[in-house]
Parts: sequence; structure tokens; C-alpha cells
Amino acid sequence: MIRSIFISSAEPYSGKSLVTIGTFEAILRKTKKVAFFKPIIRDRGESEKDKNIELILDHYGLDQKYEDSFVFYRREAQNLFGHGKQDEFIDAIIKKYKVLEEKNDFVICEGSDYVGEGSYFEFDINALIAKNLGLPILIIGQGLGRQINEILNPIQMAIDAFHHQDSKVIGVLVNRVVPKRREEILAAMKENLPSDAGFFSVVPTNEILSSPSVREVAKQLNAEVLYGNDKMDHLVTDFQSVAMQLGNYFTHYKPGSMAITPGDRIDILMGALQINQSHSYQNISGIILTGGMKPKGKIKKLLDGIPEILPILSVDSYTFETSVNAGKVVSTIDKDSKRKIQLSQMLFDKYVDIKAFEEQVMSTLPGGMTPKMFIYNLQKLAAQNRKTIVLPEGDDSRILKAIEILQKKDVVDMIVLGDKKKVTSKCHSLGLKIDFEKTPIIDPANTELSKEYAQTFYEIRKDKGVNMQMATDLMHDVSYFGTMMVHLGHADGMVSGAAHTTQHTIRPALQFIKTKPGYSVVSSVFFMCLDDRVVAYGDCAINPNPTAEQLAEIAISSAETSRRFSIEPKVAMLSYSSGDSGKGAEVEKVREATRIVKDKHPEIKIEGPIQYDAAVDEEIGKSKLPDSEVAGQASVLIFPDLNTGNNTYKAVQRETGAIAIGPVLQGLNKPVNDLSRGCTVEDIVNTVVITAIQAQDQ
Repeated sequence: MIRSIFISSAEPYSGKSLVTIGTFEAILRKTKKVAFFKPIIRDRGESEKDKNIELILDHYGLDQKYEDSFVFYRREAQNLFGHGKQDEFIDAIIKKYKVLEEKNDFVICEGSDYVGEGSYFEFDINALIAKNLGLPILIIGQGLGRQINEILNPIQMAIDAFHHQDSKVIGVLVNRVVPKRREEILAAMKENLPSDAGFFSVVPTNEILSSPSVREVAKQLNAEVLYGNDKMDHLVTDFQSVAMQLGNYFTHYKPGSMAITPGDRIDILMGALQINQSHSYQNISGIILTGGMKPKGKIKKLLDGIPEILPILSVDSYTFETSVNAGKVVSTIDKDSKRKIQLSQMLFDKYVDIKAFEEQVMSTLPGGMTPKMFIYNLQKLAAQNRKTIVLPEGDDSRILKAIEILQKKDVVDMIVLGDKKKVTSKCHSLGLKIDFEKTPIIDPANTELSKEYAQTFYEIRKDKGVNMQMATDLMHDVSYFGTMMVHLGHADGMVSGAAHTTQHTIRPALQFIKTKPGYSVVSSVFFMCLDDRVVAYGDCAINPNPTAEQLAEIAISSAETSRRFSIEPKVAMLSYSSGDSGKGAEVEKVREATRIVKDKHPEIKIEGPIQYDAAVDEEIGKSKLPDSEVAGQASVLIFPDLNTGNNTYKAVQRETGAIAIGPVLQGLNKPVNDLSRGCTVEDIVNTVVITAIQAQDQ
């Protein structure tokens, strides 16, 4: 049974972080208990930690200490080998590895970085570690700017080193390849590398992953950040040494670049600021002032008063030396690189032979519906029958960041609403790469569609006192416009609420999309992604105090929704008592609702009234309701009122760290889903994917 994997680079800067992240994502779809181990880390100051260990521990919230994640600094490993203490070296690594192995279902091990003096001996050291831990190896090479033999030679050396130690290589991945050369390099790998080296995959280079953030530039150039601390995550796609006059700089500047200029070139500084203020130019990422000269006096006062100012860095070196040093800046992925982390996950899923990877690594892992597997399955389901989702809040930065992620995932089509200049300007200021040909921008105040939509709305609502002027005005509102797009089939679903109230989002849907036949209420569920399973909570967002009939309808809708998303519904109708023990109006309401569901849908497994602990804890469930099919194993939990449901889902989310996806609205003729105004980018991505899946049923 494979319970670990050793990820080894064949050379420096091969993109190991991308592969480690992708591997973590794949393993976490099978099991929650995964650890990270990197036996040897680079020599660093005591205050500076290994970026990959910090990245993995922080991003995945692993239950392990930093100190337990590595054994030796590089100089310590070299010293032990230099004094012939290989046994002491291996014993220390095995001891720490076994502690992690005993506590987890899977351990992902990462080899050393091949950076610095003496890196030549690391092939043998990594092979020795993998052999003594008994781990299969995934080898990573890199192909940027290289001929075939330059790509394959280091990989062949790595394979030979591992085979010499009788270690099994289960796959070879070449990273950072020019997209048009993928097939050529993949064919060369199959022809020239040993057939027993497992599966072969090639991942193309990506501008975002290849571009350092302003923060990385500042750190690697030892620069002082004068302005723009809130924009340090913006990516730097190029560096330009600017010694020309301002007018010529405007002609030759590159969007996304960082200008390097002497600190006394105030004209270039002011020109760069104007580029980022103008709608006529795409933004640059920042400016580096050289020679240790910083803005003073009235210039400093002017800069201090500019809102949304671009990053301005200061270095002591002069312009030529700074330009040379900038050329050596390396793009990395650290715990704050959320955008790069998301992209790494997507590239791994898209270009690595996942089927072969699973056959080699994950076939013996425990099954079950983990949160990662649930979200992964949602994306696969959405991609099978692509739908178009309209996003009315195009001026919200979280919406734009979600659009960029969803375009990379390539599982859904989108339309964004808003003023085109404002939306594109905000996109540029955030440094996002969004293709607005794939995701068109429609301005409700400036489109011929508004006339058609207003006429349709007038016909629907004229009996309710709506005149043509009112209809025209309402169609300039993004929520009404987006909902009408769904109603007329110009979009398949809508996601809104990041900047609007629930009422503002749902009211238009109730006015003309309306509820499905046989349904009287719109309700909701949250998918609660707990450590080891996913359950549905309903209704935690819409109905304050449902009647018994409404509660029964909520239960039926929630069971249908859960089944649609591959959760077998076992419905618990929650109350303050279980079975026949309780009395009172509230428990009788739940008892009556349960009876209604059983009468209308006898195929639904349902229990009620039942207390929460009896619904989810198998031992308690058996003791209180020993003959129940639901007690102790409920997957759909229906709360008696909004007060109970809303507080419970938030308490579980905050206290356990569970991911809460929703609210997912149910009961409407076409899907419209509401976001919380405190939603994250991940919330938006998940809600759009769920809305697309709901639209597949229309």
C-alpha cells in the first residue's frame, strides 16, 4: 500500500511547488489526513523559514509544527556526509518521518532544492533518502528555453540515481514548457526515457507563475517600500530601465512592467503615476527609484495625498546595477500567493496524467467524500455540460478575481455586468488576466437589450401597477437586468449578492422567474464541507419561521438538491427532542412536517423530530432511535427555523474551520443564487459552479 510519495527535482527552478500543490490537491480528494515532509532545507537565517513548508502548512492548515516538517539544513547534511555519518543522517530522517506517517493516512515528501555550492551530490542524497523511507518517486524536469537533450539529460541522471538505489520511479513531469512544444517534448520523453519510469506529463509555462510579485521583487532587491503596500501582490511581467524622456517612455512602456529609473527623475515618476490613473493605458506594476534618492518636500507631500498609489520602491544601487539584479529576480510561490496557488492546482489537473497518477499513487487510499473531492466533482460535473452564468457585480474586485480563476478552470461560461471602462480599468489595476472576449461585459445602461427587457418586464408586471417608465428604470438595475437575462434564456443562471442584499438579489427572481410548479417557497441549503464528509444544512438563509407544510417542502427540496450533487440524502428533521419524547408546538410542527414528507415522498429516508447529536453521532443515534435508517448518519439536516439554522451553520463554520458553500437557492424555475456580502473569492467560484450545475437540469 502506497502511503507516501517523494517529489524530486532533476535540477534547480523546475517548478517543484506547482507539483507539490497539485499532488496535495489530488491526495486530499481521497483523504483528509495528509502530512508534508521535506528532509533537507536550504541554509537560512534563524528567522527565515523554508517557503514551501510555510506554504503547505499554512494553505492546507496541516496539524503539524514547522520544526517537525524538516530534519537538516543543507550545511548540516553536507557536514554529516563529509564526516562519514550517513547512518546518523538516515536514522534522524526516518525517526521524524515515522512520527508523521503514524498520525496520517499519507505523507508527501519533497526533495532538496539543488541550489548553491555542492548541489551535484544531491541526486545521490535524495535517492538515498527515498530508498531508506521506501518511497516511490515523481521526478520533475524543466524545459524553458531548452533543446530536447538539455531537458532529458538531467532527468535521465535522476532516474539513474534512483534506480541505482533500487527505488521505483512512478512518473516524470517536465514543467515550464512553451505551450506549442508540449506534444514534441512528450513524444521525446516516451521515445528516450526508460519505459519503467512510470507515466509522463508535460506542463506548459504560464505568465502568471513566471512573474514575480512586487513583494518578491522588493525582497530580492533588498528594496525599501515607499508607497503601495496594499498592492504588493501585483505581478511584474517585465523590467524596463528608463533613462529616456517621458514622451518616449509612453511610447515604449510595457503593461505590467516595473520601471527602473534614477530617484531624481521626477518626470518619469509622475508619468508612471498618470499611466495608472488613465483609462487609455494599461497599468504598470510599479516603479523602482535607484541611487538611494527618495522623494522629498512637496513631491513627497503630493505622493502622500494620492489614493490608490502604485508601488514605489527605493534601492541604494544605481540604475545599471539595479537592472542587472532585477534580471536575476526569481518568481516563487509562497503562502501569500493565493492566485498562483489556485493556478498551480488548475495546471496540474489539466496537464498531468491524473488517471495514471491515481493508478500509481491513490488506488489504495481510503474512500469517502472529502471536501476537496466534493469541490473537484462539482467542477467535473459543470464541465460536462457548460452553462452561462451572469455576474451582475462587475465592479467588485472579488467577482473579477473569481472570473479569472473560473476562466482558468474552463468549466463554465460567464457574462459580467457593469460599465465597460470601469470594469476593465479595475481589472487592470488588480493586475488580473481576464479575456473579455470569452466573458463579455454588458452595461445595462448602454445596450439595446434594455429596451427588450423593459418591454418584457412591463408585460409581466403591468397588472401590478408597473408602467413603462418604471420598467425602463428597473432594467438599468444590474440585479433586474441579470435576472431578466436568465428569464429570457440569454444566460442560464445568475450569481449576485457580493455587494447587494439578499432581498435585492431574490426580489426580481420572485417577480418573474417565480417558483417551480408544486413549490410555494424558495428555500436554501448550505453544503457544509467538514473534515471527513459533506452534509447539507437547510434552510439557513431565507425563511424565518416556516410552517409545517413549508418545512416539509424545504426538506423535499433539500433532499433533491443533495442528490443532484452526489450526496445520498438521509434527512434529519431537527428539534429539541428525539422521537416521541418531546411535547410542545415547535416539536409538533417538526413531527407534522416529517409526516407530510413521508406521505408525499415515501422513498426519502427521513427521521424527525431528532436532536442534532442523535442525527450525526452513530452511537448516540443508536441509543435514542435504534431502528432508524437516519439516526447517526444524517446527510441532510433541516432546521426548524432561520434563527436556529443560521446560527448553527455559522457556529460550525467558525469553530471547526468547515467550508460552507452557499446559500444554494432551491424552488425557483431557473437558478439564481445569493452571495454573502462577506463572501470570499473561493465562495464566489464555488457558487458559480453550483449554479451552472443547477442550470443543467432546466
